[in-house]
Amino acid sequence: MGVMLVTGASRGIGAAVARLAGRKGWDVAVNFLQSEEKAEAVAEEIRAGGTRAITVQADVGVETDIIRMFGEVEAGLGTPQAVVNNAAIDYDTLIAEFDLDQFRRTFDINVMGPALIAKESINRMSTRLGGAGGVIVNVSSISSRTGGWPRDVPYAATKGALDSFTLGLAKEVGPEGIRVVSVRPGATRTEIWDGNEVDLNVATEAVNREAPLRRMGEPEEIANLVVWACSDEASYVTATCLEVAGGR
Repeated sequence: MGVMLVTGASRGIGAAVARLAGRKGWDVAVNFLQSEEKAEAVAEEIRAGGTRAITVQADVGVETDIIRMFGEVEAGLGTPQAVVNNAAIDYDTLIAEFDLDQFRRTFDINVMGPALIAKESINRMSTRLGGAGGVIVNVSSISSRTGGWPRDVPYAATKGALDSFTLGLAKEVGPEGIRVVSVRPGATRTEIWDGNEVDLNVATEAVNREAPLRRMGEPEEIANLVVWACSDEASYVTATCLEVAGGR
């Protein structure tokens, strides 16, 4: 299948994507920021299934970290044919009360990070530059069109920016053999809710009320769509936002 880089892959959706990619035959670079032990557990599970995996520490909000990360991936596995921009952070605040540094950090991780990672990916994948093509999948959110949960406007704004970036970039690099797709999960049961029973209860009630399937999604269900979007089965899919949200 080739080499896949997944950012924020030590837990949640990212870990589910990395594990499934390994089972599908991809060699996987598991990026993490702080959770080295969890990232290594994901990588070890992939190796046990018969494909290669490495862990790569990097803060995707820092350009020098991103450049170093690509160097380590190339040295350890080879040039990525698929890159999944999954790493993201939330910032819970009222807009009337937001802190500018935290707002900027949210955009650094959720928007500038994927943009810088796309830059590095294109310089390796582009047929115009001697590459063999590839695919970039940006993990977005249905909050890009709903505006998000209460107090979640900064996060929703970053995902709106990421979707616009996806559509424009796909048109720019399509002639160079690169597909670019956004995958928009709905409310998903991941570790992001740990210790936050209030928001989990709000999310659960909203999903039970609004989603035809009347439940939250599981990380593995999001991973199914992400890994498919990276595969040859999706070879004519680009410049689009694919939703996996139980119909919500």
